[in-house]
Amino acid sequence: MRKVKRNIVLFFALILAAGLIALWFYPKRVESAPKPTLVPSPQQLKKKPPEAFPINQSLKPIYFDFGQGTIRNDAKDTMRENADWLKANPSVKIRIEGNCDEREEDAQALGQRRATNAKRYLTDLGIPMPRIYLISNGKEKPVCTADTEECWQKNRRADFVTPK
Repeated sequence: MRKVKRNIVLFFALILAAGLIALWFYPKRVESAPKPTLVPSPQQLKKKPPEAFPINQSLKPIYFDFGQGTIRNDAKDTMRENADWLKANPSVKIRIEGNCDEREEDAQALGQRRATNAKRYLTDLGIPMPRIYLISNGKEKPVCTADTEECWQKNRRADFVTPK
């Protein structure tokens, strides 16, 4: 019985040693990690006064279905218009703000998905990634506060904001 226990202990010690050697000789390669999307921290955004990033009247918001982060077909024309404006103004950087209505769950993550999908669509239309920053407002910035479907629809959006 002692011999069996000793063999089991030796087996696990051998497995542990092999694992440590593998980690030593084959470290995880950092350069293969995807580049993170630049999202300003809440502290960075608080440093700028709110009026420093007004909603640009030339860039129109897009709207989303309840609980969804995918770009609707009716928003694709708006996205193309926004991309055309950005191409005509190549020095302008924008911040895409994902927003949700008060009833949507996990609003921060959903707002982030909305902003990310809008960014991806703009980059597919030829806008360089470094010009686009993202933020999720979740439920924090409603444009309408009535308890109606029409009002909630206005809050399920992505805004395109430019610095002054």
